[in-house]
Amino acid sequence: MKSNFSNIINGEQPVLIDFFAEWCGPCKMMSPILKEVKANLGDRVTILKVDVDKNQSLAAKYQVRGVPTFILFHKGAIKWRASGMIQKNDLIDQVINHINDNNA
Repeated sequence: MKSNFSNIINGEQPVLIDFFAEWCGPCKMMSPILKEVKANLGDRVTILKVDVDKNQSLAAKYQVRGVPTFILFHKGAIKWRASGMIQKNDLIDQVINHINDNNA
């Protein structure tokens, strides 16, 4: 996963990573919200889910202390991060704002 992950976050496409855990209630509640975000943003962003229990080294590398944690990468750089439940419109706004910042 690591080398592939590096390739994905270093690409031209912005990538929103959802660090989650199977046992996490709020993580499960974010799943349909992320589907709506993807439907709304389409090809403007890639959304990946990373299970922190199966990818502990990746979670440690990005200092994920709680789940869900969202990190937006663009060309390998962290553009935004937040933990906890996030409303669909807030998530869309954050992604769009950071995509637009990079295209200016």
